[in-house]
Amino acid sequence: MSPDHPPGLDLDRLRDLLDRERPGLVTGPLTGRLIEGGRSNLTYAVSDGAARWVVRRPPLGHVLATAHDMKREYRVISALHPTAVPVPDPVLLCEDDSVLGAPFYVMEFMEGTPFRTADQLAPLGPQRTRDAVLGLVDTLVELHAVDPAEVGLADFGRPEGFLDRQLRRWGKQLDASRNRELAGIDELHAALGRELPGSPSPTVVHGDYRLDNVLIGPDDRIRAILDWEMSTLGDPLTDLGLLVMYSTRLDLPNSPISTTASAAGHPEATEIVERYAARSGRDVSAVSWYTAFAWFKLAVILEGIHYRYTKGQTVGAGFDRIGELTPVFIEHGLTTLQEG
Repeated sequence: MSPDHPPGLDLDRLRDLLDRERPGLVTGPLTGRLIEGGRSNLTYAVSDGAARWVVRRPPLGHVLATAHDMKREYRVISALHPTAVPVPDPVLLCEDDSVLGAPFYVMEFMEGTPFRTADQLAPLGPQRTRDAVLGLVDTLVELHAVDPAEVGLADFGRPEGFLDRQLRRWGKQLDASRNRELAGIDELHAALGRELPGSPSPTVVHGDYRLDNVLIGPDDRIRAILDWEMSTLGDPLTDLGLLVMYSTRLDLPNSPISTTASAAGHPEATEIVERYAARSGRDVSAVSWYTAFAWFKLAVILEGIHYRYTKGQTVGAGFDRIGELTPVFIEHGLTTLQEG
C-alpha cells in the first residue's frame, strides 16, 4: 500500500463520509500518512491540500473492547474544547465499522512538537525548556479545574474507590506477567495498599500526562493535549504523581519511557509539585504516595514488555534490555514511599 494510502485508512470511504456528514469541509482529494509514536491506537494525518485533520482509530485486528476508546476519547475532547483546556477541535465520530473497519474519529490537526527526549529539548535551551515544562504544570491545573458536571462528564467514570481499584488493577497486571522473582515489588504493592490516601474531589484525569503527550507550539506554549485513551473521572493527584515520576532524572540508557528530565533547564520535581499546589489550591502532602504508585505502575508495564519479550511476542530492537529496568523502578517506588 502506498504511503498516501496507509493500512487501516480507506481515504475514499473517509471522503464519502465527510462529504455526507460535513458537506463542504473537504475541497480536494485526500492523502494520508501514519503518525508514528502512538502506543496503541493508530493516528493518521489527512489532508485535502488546503486543510489538515487527524484520524484516530484502534489498531488493526483490534478486539471489540478497544472500540469503546474512540467514543470516550471523542467525548472528552468534545466536552473540554469549549473550556480553557487546549484540545483539538472535534470534527466527527464514526461508530460504523464499514467505513474503516473499526470505529474512529476525526479532529483538527494541530501544529506543535511532542518532545520525547532530552536531546529533542536541547535546541530550545534551558529557559525555553523550563517554560515548556512549567506550562505543562499550569495546563494540568486548568484540566483539573474543570467541573465534570458542567461539561457533561458527570458519568465519565466511577471516582468512588478509584485508588483502590487502580492498585488492584495493576496488581492483576503484574500477576499476569510473572515469570521471575522481582525483589521488592510485592512489598511495594502491599505498602501502597496500606497507606492509601484519601482522594480529593474527583476531576477529569488524563491518565498518561507527560511532555510527549502534548504539542508545544513555537511560542513554547501548549497547543493541545493528546492521547486521551486512559482518561476518566478520578483522583487528580494520580496525574501529578505521574508527572513527578517523569520529572525524575534516571540517566538510564535505552529507557523505553520519556527521558526529558535530564534536559538543561528542566524544573526539579519539587518545583513542579509546589507550582501545582500553589495554582490548584490542593493539598499535595501525599504526593510521595502518588509518585510511588506511578513508579509501581511503570514497573508493571516494563515487566509486561519483558514478559512478552521472553515469550517471543515483541518485534524490534531494544526489548532485550527492558527487563533490567524493572528493578530500578521498583527501587525508586520503595525509596519514594519511605521518604514520603
